[in-house]
Amino acid sequence: MFEIYDVVLIPLIVGIVQLFKQVGVNKKILPFISLVLGIVVGVVYVAEMDLKQGILVGAMLGLSASGLYSGAKNIIEGDDK
Repeated sequence: MFEIYDVVLIPLIVGIVQLFKQVGVNKKILPFISLVLGIVVGVVYVAEMDLKQGILVGAMLGLSASGLYSGAKNIIEGDDK
């Protein structure tokens, strides 16, 4: 079962995606990397006994991390339109 303290996995996924960015991975695929990492974490760590729940929770973690990453990036870089 997903516990509230499992939300700390989101910044972990953001950090790993940032490492991918630092080594030169194309920025367009970073959200997909975030989603895949989230699903892997969800299946392996959060809901190891229930594949469907692990995929669902993992997708939520990955998509949340992707949104957190892009939101933080927009705040830091600013929106100069």
